[in-house]
Amino acid sequence: MIRGGERSGVTGFGDRPSRRGAGQFSALGLYLADPSTEESVLGLLASVEAELRDSVASADPFVTEAARHLVEAGGKRFRPLLVALGAQFGDPSRAEVVSAAVVVELTHLATLYHDDVMDEAPVRRGAPSANSRWTNSVAILVGDYLFARAADVAAELGPEAVRLQARTFARLVHGQIAETVGPHAGDDPVTHYLRVIAEKTGSLIATSAHFGALFGGCAPEHVAALAGYGETIGVAFQLSDDLLDIASESAESGKTPGTDLREGVPTLPVLYALASDDADAASVRLREILATGPLTDDALHAEALGLLRESPALKRARETVRSYAEDARAQLAPLPNIPARRALESLCDHIADRTS
Repeated sequence: MIRGGERSGVTGFGDRPSRRGAGQFSALGLYLADPSTEESVLGLLASVEAELRDSVASADPFVTEAARHLVEAGGKRFRPLLVALGAQFGDPSRAEVVSAAVVVELTHLATLYHDDVMDEAPVRRGAPSANSRWTNSVAILVGDYLFARAADVAAELGPEAVRLQARTFARLVHGQIAETVGPHAGDDPVTHYLRVIAEKTGSLIATSAHFGALFGGCAPEHVAALAGYGETIGVAFQLSDDLLDIASESAESGKTPGTDLREGVPTLPVLYALASDDADAASVRLREILATGPLTDDALHAEALGLLRESPALKRARETVRSYAEDARAQLAPLPNIPARRALESLCDHIADRTS
């Protein structure tokens, strides 16, 4: 499974905390220098938090408890944050903006319940996962309930919101199926992997920025620019996590280095290494080790990690991440140069810098 930062503990997103709000944003590598914009975004996120709790409530107390399990566990709320920033290019005070942020966060939370079942994960956001606290069946059904609640909130926003949320959901499912089945015969594994990330991660982040602009009343060209930015930065974000799993020390990343290697998760540096035809001894040896699958042997794991850190594959993966980050920045070109745009640009800088 593609790993996100919320279970693994990867944060490492900036180091500029000052006020409470600035610290919250810098934890994502996003810097809001304008106090009025920061106040607007924080106020919107507070409203989202309250509406999230209300929106998952059920007549059945058990369903309410299980559905609020991950809501109350917290998280970075990156997707609602992008909704809030997208709305800054229009009118962020519109009530629909809060509801739009709730739709994307409910959709995201639903995928986490399902992901934990597929990954057999015991922990999510520092708390027991729903599947380990209850059962896999309960976790799947609660995820389904959250998808239904997201659709219900989207219906209040109108047909366009329903259509976009449904299409995003379809992309999420397609991405999960593609990852589960793997590349077909003749498919390029790297192209397949990037497509999976675009669908599993980039699609909902794109919808978040799209919703913010759309329900903030932005011009169509600004809506399109923010949607493109969201998808591209989402891919860059996931790819940078791939690199951190290999290149960073545990104190920096918040998790044990090489976790994906140990579990046999084929991330971008590994795929580049396997596809390499370099004939030097280190590259040949690295391919031999990686071809064996999950590296549960400590000695082989340490050897592979050391070889990967010095490999051309890691350098190539870094270049790919920087390319996506710069592409995301280019997507912002049609937008006015306001504090929200500079904040989105700061995220591009951070993603490029954290993997250099």
